[in-house]
Amino acid sequence: MPTLATNKRAKFDYELIEEFEAGLKLTGAEVKSIKGGHAQIERAFVSISAEGAWLKGAHVSTYKPAGPHLDYDAERDRKLLLHKREINRLLGKSHEAGLTFVPISLYTKGDLVKLSFALARGKRKFEKRETIKTREFKRERDRLIKE
Repeated sequence: MPTLATNKRAKFDYELIEEFEAGLKLTGAEVKSIKGGHAQIERAFVSISAEGAWLKGAHVSTYKPAGPHLDYDAERDRKLLLHKREINRLLGKSHEAGLTFVPISLYTKGDLVKLSFALARGKRKFEKRETIKTREFKRERDRLIKE
């Protein structure tokens, strides 16, 4: 499963509770653009409602060889392909206080483009500082062991 785009800030800004996988409803040119590495999900988020699940704020650049698309919106909302019972389950989880859905990565599974997203709780500033301290401590420890 080659990863096509990742959200590196997700694990730093959020405490990931549970991960999910969904397909994306895309046009052919968008699939080729994503597989070419022209997608960003850094500022994206997942919105769940009774009508369905949507990836909002993701940027997929135009596929240049397809020619000019004058009406193409690179940051349009993209529908997530989930079963109705999965949407209902996620909808119930999203109503808990302080929880949100954050995209983690875009990857291929066979010929399909899939989105990995997680139920997450936002970290506070002191939790982020603690994460930085432990990361730097591990880096320093590994450097000393290597010498």
